Amino acid sequence: MSDGQTTHGTDPFVRKGGEYEYRVLRLPRTTSRNDARQLLTDEAEYGRWELARTRLYAGGERRVWLRRKIIRVSPTLSR
Repeated sequence: MSDGQTTHGTDPFVRKGGEYEYRVLRLPRTTSRNDARQLLTDEAEYGRWELARTRLYAGGERRVWLRRKIIRVSPTLSR
């Protein structure tokens, strides 16, 4: 899902801090463990995201923080 949207309620922002950019996914309690695993596997494989943090809330909602390195491109041509 390379367009930044998932079926599990993604926060619409990507926060930048340091050398990584972060993305927070909200997984409702109705999401099965297998569906969550598949979603995170796809994000890692196709979006180059890695797991930074997970948190399980009392109501059953799970929030997952993903991060990936910011790749800065330096100009190669000079005047």
